[in-house]
Amino acid sequence: MEQGSEEPREGDLLRTAPTPADGVTTEIARSILPISGTMIGICTTLIGLVKINESIRDQTQVDEYGALVAVAFLASAALSYVAIRLAKVRPSLARRLERVADAFFLAGLLSLVILAGGFAFEVV
Repeated sequence: MEQGSEEPREGDLLRTAPTPADGVTTEIARSILPISGTMIGICTTLIGLVKINESIRDQTQVDEYGALVAVAFLASAALSYVAIRLAKVRPSLARRLERVADAFFLAGLLSLVILAGGFAFEVV
């Protein structure tokens, strides 16, 4: 048998991507879930830093907007978790939830960038 022509075994590092026929289409949701949790932490840090800054300077609304962005990331994390859980039982619903989670995630990212820019230029 030629070298490199072996089929991958169960324990190998090579993994094949699941096909839609498997009902497992949650690669995006599996990426969104941990990153959304991290982004909630970033929003919480932002809120804390703004509170420290407000004790020195004028009051801003950045902390309230940061909390709203954190809620968008929370919705993204929750929807991606449910999509992962339902992938084998209800694949069509899981795909829809994954798309909605992706939309919340992208909206959260965009909002966070806009919020950071507004804070940096003292617009917000």
